[in-house]
Amino acid sequence: MDYLDLVKLYASLEKTSKRLEKTVLVGEFLQSHKGGCHIIYLIEGKVFPDWDSRKMGVASRLLLKALSVSTGESIAKIEMRWKKLGDIGEVAEELTKKKTQSTLFSQSLTVDKVQKNLEKLAELEGQGTVDRKVKIIAELLSSASPLEAKYLVRTVIGDMRTGLGEGVMRDAIVWAYLSKEIQVSYDKEKNALVFGTDRKDYAQAVDEVEEAYNLTNDFAKIAELLEKKGRKGLSSIELTPGKPIKVMLYPKAETIEEALKTVGSPAACEYKFDGFRLQIHKNADKVWMFTRRLEEVSKQFPELIALVKKNIKVSSCIIDSEAVGFSVKTGKYLPFQNISQRIKRKYDIEELAKKLPVELNMFDLMYLDGKTLIKESFEKRRKKLLKVVVNKPLIRVIDQLVTDDAKKIDDFYKESLKSGNEGLMIKNIEGMYKPGKRVGYGVKLKPVMETLDVVIVGGEWGEGKRAHWISSFRIAVRNANGDLVEIGRVATGLKEKPEEGFSFAEMTELLKPLIVKETGKEVVVNPSVVIEVAYEEIQKSPTYSSGYALRFPRFLALRADRGVEDSSDLDLVEELYNKQRGRS
Repeated sequence: MDYLDLVKLYASLEKTSKRLEKTVLVGEFLQSHKGGCHIIYLIEGKVFPDWDSRKMGVASRLLLKALSVSTGESIAKIEMRWKKLGDIGEVAEELTKKKTQSTLFSQSLTVDKVQKNLEKLAELEGQGTVDRKVKIIAELLSSASPLEAKYLVRTVIGDMRTGLGEGVMRDAIVWAYLSKEIQVSYDKEKNALVFGTDRKDYAQAVDEVEEAYNLTNDFAKIAELLEKKGRKGLSSIELTPGKPIKVMLYPKAETIEEALKTVGSPAACEYKFDGFRLQIHKNADKVWMFTRRLEEVSKQFPELIALVKKNIKVSSCIIDSEAVGFSVKTGKYLPFQNISQRIKRKYDIEELAKKLPVELNMFDLMYLDGKTLIKESFEKRRKKLLKVVVNKPLIRVIDQLVTDDAKKIDDFYKESLKSGNEGLMIKNIEGMYKPGKRVGYGVKLKPVMETLDVVIVGGEWGEGKRAHWISSFRIAVRNANGDLVEIGRVATGLKEKPEEGFSFAEMTELLKPLIVKETGKEVVVNPSVVIEVAYEEIQKSPTYSSGYALRFPRFLALRADRGVEDSSDLDLVEELYNKQRGRS
């Protein structure tokens, strides 16, 4: 297939803001390109599925160099143009157009060529890697038309701007492979679906594809199954050690009574630690560890890998756990922000492990020796987990209280808070494990107003002694379409000295490579960094695109374990707003 065919799809997606129209555009494209399921990664703006740990590893400076090589323009001029336009894709289109007009030559690109070249970027390592990556990207750009160059560059940098979130991709796959079976069509004039039979069948198909995606994190795999086996192929999906699944999520309950009403009684109660989720996979002698955003961090936790190998006596398993940091001096638990650097550390890992040790608290078992357990009850899964894990210092199955007595739960809750934890997890003992879902099988109980996980989308350079730091940050949440909408600015909570906590200097270094536009002191960044913020109140506001503003937001922690897709959504903001002062 010509790459230009795919590029025309990108352009069509970018031209419309209608979610349903995007769905049909992608669905019809897939219908007309049978046998090319791998193309789904590129449609999403990716080269590999989410569970794959390989990364292209292309920083902005490397991309600028590749553009310079392919177009003959200086890096300085390209960078200046990028800052002005705010979109490196548009810069690539503009420069390629000039080059094409002067050379009157452009060799056609195929999707296969683009896919293979971009895959090579992740395989390169060692001396001369940067030069070889520049050569690979420049080779593609030299053969690209202006429009192809625009989206090639956007794919490399991970900023497609097509508005194609997981929900649209899921629905597009339903459209591509099941629309005839469930008799659904699209009325473009009304921008509405037309159902030939019961629309419940469509909703059921969407649920089936979403469940399959939560188990595989791979839309191409799902498309392949649907193309070869039809709808029944989805039921054959099993968990596979080494391929992470989305973790089950838990909404917040305001009171113990509300928690019991949601999950049922008796309920299973566990301490809620201020740590980070680690999904543990084991197959024979191989152990993997993944964060909740599906990022493999096995190399960052060698001591935990050793503990799992020694104390989990089964051939294969997938376990959900919480890693909690503790003080070497006092033995007391530390807040997440004190140990978050362990997730991103690539060097001096053993030294950092001694300085910032963590304890592994396991609480659920989703797969055991070839069998997927997620549809079994939580009570049964826990019994099996207790048989699997040999409790030792630094690795254990979390303690649990099962009761219907609210007073006992309250006492357990107070014990947890006294120990320095965030609160309690309260779970339905009959509940299944639902990846990626907040379905009422469990809730969290915390004494403070719920914090928000927000995405940094921009900022402002400081003044005086903060002149070299970005010291005010524009923050956003996700709306129903998965687009980011702003909800305020945060400028407090970070430290001036790194030894006091996460600092302005550290945040600035994190954001610098992501800057795509500068206007005076204002910067726009590629959305990638997620932070946890507290606030005094949520207010209605016409100033921000979300329609809301956080009053006195304060930085709490860098959430290196979370991606943009894990950030808080507008529904949660509205729910929290309505709960204030008895609005609901």
